[in-house]
Amino acid sequence: MQSDDYEIFEPEEIPRPVSAVGMELFTEGFEQPPHHHRKAQLILAVRGLITCEVAHGLWMVPRQCALWIPGDMEHSVRCAGDLEVYTLFIDPELARNLPAACSTFSTGPLLRELLIAVSRLPSLYDVDGADGRLVQTMLDQLERAPMGALHLPMPADPRLRTIAKTLSSDPANRTTIGEWARIVAMSERSLFRLIMSQTGMSFGRWRQQFQVMFAIERLTEGAPVQTVSFDLGYESASAFITMFKKVMGQPPGQFLAARRSAAPTATPQQSKPKIISTMMEAQRALGL
Repeated sequence: MQSDDYEIFEPEEIPRPVSAVGMELFTEGFEQPPHHHRKAQLILAVRGLITCEVAHGLWMVPRQCALWIPGDMEHSVRCAGDLEVYTLFIDPELARNLPAACSTFSTGPLLRELLIAVSRLPSLYDVDGADGRLVQTMLDQLERAPMGALHLPMPADPRLRTIAKTLSSDPANRTTIGEWARIVAMSERSLFRLIMSQTGMSFGRWRQQFQVMFAIERLTEGAPVQTVSFDLGYESASAFITMFKKVMGQPPGQFLAARRSAAPTATPQQSKPKIISTMMEAQRALGL
């Protein structure tokens, strides 16, 4: 972001319908506790991994994807690895045609470059000039962007929360639905129906989603496929790759390579993201 009267980024105080900032954060990761803000928020991860939890779901944002958080929605954010992040705050009036629920977008080259360009505008950009038209073009492209798939439904029922907590801490857990039914004092059929009604997935598919999200986080951090497959309890890497491809549509190597190759290439004329050196700055930039 260019230097101006809002050198310290305070999105709620900037008198513009869209405010944005890019940042690099070199850290082993950090977490933001649950919070909310009036403006909707869009987070684009160019490098690193971001995970957002809301009341009924866990959303993962690997590099080259963007996370949409509607205004006034309570959420917590966890970041892993060294980050290059662009975050935008959008007035509710401009977000009427965007999802009313937390979601992820797959960002193509055009949308990604528009998001980065908007983050480099002065805080007090000219709404009626070229900068304002750039912001509107970005919003138009965002409304057309395809939705991502890295969503893990988190049920409200306390019995299912018990299962979710176990799978979150131990994605390799192989307890069957019949065994879980006995643990939570339900019939297997009732448990199957409850999981389906609260997550939209079968038990097996829901458990796979825990494994895929764990795998993407570990792979993004640089862990070898072989190590991740063993961590998840697979007898061979090929079995893990088959599962990953079934869920994500491509094997893990291609999945990561596609996101690496999609990374924008900076030109000498482009300004770099702001270097964030303190957790307070990072929390402010991410909307805490």
